[in-house]
Amino acid sequence: MTEALTALGAHIASALGADVLGTGVAHGELTVTVRAPAIPAVLTFLRDDSGCRFSTLVDITAVDYPDRAERFDVVYHLLSMYRNHRIRVKAPVGEQDIVPSATPVHPSANWFEREVFDMFGILFSGHPDLRRILTDYGFRGHPLRKDFPTTGFTEVRYDEAQKRVVYEPVRLVQEYRQFDFMSPWEGAARILPGDEKKGS
Repeated sequence: MTEALTALGAHIASALGADVLGTGVAHGELTVTVRAPAIPAVLTFLRDDSGCRFSTLVDITAVDYPDRAERFDVVYHLLSMYRNHRIRVKAPVGEQDIVPSATPVHPSANWFEREVFDMFGILFSGHPDLRRILTDYGFRGHPLRKDFPTTGFTEVRYDEAQKRVVYEPVRLVQEYRQFDFMSPWEGAARILPGDEKKGS
């Protein structure tokens, strides 16, 4: 299997030339790293070439590397049911870069690219409807970036008195963070099983 995938990687690199930055086989899957502007041409080749026939776009996601000059990898997972192969296509992208949309090649890329935009803030040129898909309209930031705070910026709750959804800045109540780590029942008003550990 590895030999076949290595040969496939060599075939793709030979056909696409300078658009391919590298290939490798890991965990039974071929990874091809390409230039971001070449994404539509690469995906078209992988779909139409008789040696590839990667006709199914399974997913698009991204990975955040905040300390790297090209901060993100946009990652495309493709399946060839004709050849029984999977391939991963990665494109390094800077924070200000705009990636060409894959929707002309694979219409199913529409919602995948919206998710990547929503979660990472990566823009796709030529997308028919690039807007948030998982977060709310007024949401600030992009939750899967590694510099996004785990608490977020805004708390959303239903206010019974106002009978509506209320947006407020996140407030963390710190007194609930004082633990003695001695008993699973710490903070209880009476002595419970396990509290004898406290004296030992």
